[in-house]
Amino acid sequence: MFSQNKNIAEVVSSNYDSSTIYNRKPTEELMSDILYGEVPAVDLMDFTGNDSMLKNNFVQTLGDAFKNIGFVAVKNHGLSDVMTDNLYRSIKEFFVLPEAIKLNYELKNLGGQRGYTPKGREHAQGRIVGDLKEFYHIGQEIAAADLARLGYPQNVFPQEVPEFKAATVAAYRTLETAGVQILRAIAIYLDLDEFYFDERVKFGNSILRPIHYFPLDNPQDIPADAVRAAAHGDINLITLLMGASAAGLQILRQDGKWIPVTALPKQIVVNVGDMLARLTNKKLKSTIHRVVNPPEGLGHTPRYSIPFFLHPVSQMDLTCLSSCIDEHHPKQFADITAGEFLHQRLREIGLIK
Repeated sequence: MFSQNKNIAEVVSSNYDSSTIYNRKPTEELMSDILYGEVPAVDLMDFTGNDSMLKNNFVQTLGDAFKNIGFVAVKNHGLSDVMTDNLYRSIKEFFVLPEAIKLNYELKNLGGQRGYTPKGREHAQGRIVGDLKEFYHIGQEIAAADLARLGYPQNVFPQEVPEFKAATVAAYRTLETAGVQILRAIAIYLDLDEFYFDERVKFGNSILRPIHYFPLDNPQDIPADAVRAAAHGDINLITLLMGASAAGLQILRQDGKWIPVTALPKQIVVNVGDMLARLTNKKLKSTIHRVVNPPEGLGHTPRYSIPFFLHPVSQMDLTCLSSCIDEHHPKQFADITAGEFLHQRLREIGLIK
């Protein structure tokens, strides 16, 4: 489906807005959107370099992709092969540990915001059947005084895997840096000050989530409609995803067609989350995506994926930008802060009871 000269990575993340897919109606505006046959690719160095033409082209390509399909593939994002290898090795070592050991790192009073979340605990919004996955959450690794000031819990790291902390924190900080650059490009596309998002995401409530889609060795024991990740959109501003270890991701195009996305090396995919869609009054698309179960005969194959959910600080105002509202695009969302919106969604997907 996707040409090999395009640089595509897989995306997987969490939290589905059921109204986005089930209540969406074909409109003139939607029908006029570009129906991409492939996810556009950009080079982050074009934006961070000194060539104004390359920078402008980056902004336009990124913005148009986010306006129409919600996804873009990015190269030269800062993650080295060594960093990536160390990260995947350490998370695989954790997920193969006995369940009893992994459960020592489940922090039940935090709504899954740090540490380990067991198999089937999270479900997409509007569903009750849990996804066929387990995952681990790493947040800001900063001074205790800053954590207290911001209201963030401390990270917990598995003692059984000594390399886990260094590998995950390094990836977190690298993806956060890349994410800030991408948000600067988005700001320019939206005719905002280039650094509009900088202070709003400094020490933001961002999450690195290593995910293990465990082997489905006994399909007869799996609920009939259970999938690795049911159709969903993301909560946050943008998601940056490292390439997954196996196929399965599909994204929902504007015409209702599911498109498979195949991971290629040295790439990440960045997609719009619901917070950014809300801020821009849906000018930028938070596209529905899912991870389907492996085909018959490959159920024994595990799948690993590592998204970075870039969140702002909890106090950020998500009120729709006035520049994104006009007579053809009336305001679609009530005013809310990022912290309020996050709490609301965590309840809807089963992480907060």
